[in-house]
Amino acid sequence: MAEYKGIKGFKVQYLDQDPVPAVAGWSSGGNMNTARSAIAGAGIQTAGLAAGGETPVAGTNATEEYNGASWTTGGNLAVSRFALAGAGTQTAGLAFGGFLIPPNSNSTEEYDGATWTTGGNLGTARRFLAGCGTQTAGLAFAGRIGPPNSSASEEYDGAAWTAGGNLTSSRYLLAGAGIQTSALAFGGVDPGVFSATEEYNGTSWTAGGNLNTARYALGGAGTSETSGLAFGGLDAVPAATGATELYDGTTWTNSPTSMGTGRNEGGSLGTQAAALFFGGFAPTRTTATEEWTGPGELTTKTITVS
Repeated sequence: MAEYKGIKGFKVQYLDQDPVPAVAGWSSGGNMNTARSAIAGAGIQTAGLAAGGETPVAGTNATEEYNGASWTTGGNLAVSRFALAGAGTQTAGLAFGGFLIPPNSNSTEEYDGATWTTGGNLGTARRFLAGCGTQTAGLAFAGRIGPPNSSASEEYDGAAWTAGGNLTSSRYLLAGAGIQTSALAFGGVDPGVFSATEEYNGTSWTAGGNLNTARYALGGAGTSETSGLAFGGLDAVPAATGATELYDGTTWTNSPTSMGTGRNEGGSLGTQAAALFFGGFAPTRTTATEEWTGPGELTTKTITVS
């Protein structure tokens, strides 16, 4: 009588290489084509999107796409602006809010990987706001209205913005991460410099753990309210910092490695394990890009043993 192992065999999992201790850190990436600050970022480290921003001359409508090594020119925004926010991916992106010297913008544009088209307007025009989520489930929050600054959130469904829950504190030049139903807001200024973090569950914001370094004009990345990354910005001095912190849903932990160059008002995107910071001031406007790599993973493979 045949045995089961002779018919089906046994499946054994193994690692594709010997385990190697992973060290998180920053490294240089490809330079942007145009030096600019106050840029909207979206996407992932190997498929990033940079839209708008301020050059030494004026706001720009330029878009650039990152492939993990270099930036190339994409389709232009319909409206030139800076201090805007971004969300989504390289082929399904959002850009919203910003500044037109003056006034503030409530414009939303949607990107398909080649062309920007007009979407639904924000309920409140604002600049230096934060955003996260996807093209059909986006989140915009905080920012500068005049003064005053805003604590308001708005949620996007792919066509229109509707009011969401308010932050407990108004602020601008903050960072955001996550998705529409699981988001983070951290850092910022109003007028004091914030270390405070707030977590969004799709309905309301609640207090989270404080950053170790209070800062504004920083970069942010992450996929949820339990997986955030904060980097760069200006501290309370104010001085540019390259400090990097990781969030686990409760506590921010300092990374032992900082950015190669402390800078502020750049564009940011990605996850806690793989992020980008590009452009900004260091101390003048720069084209530089830095890539963050968190702990790596080994690939598990399966073989069948008869």
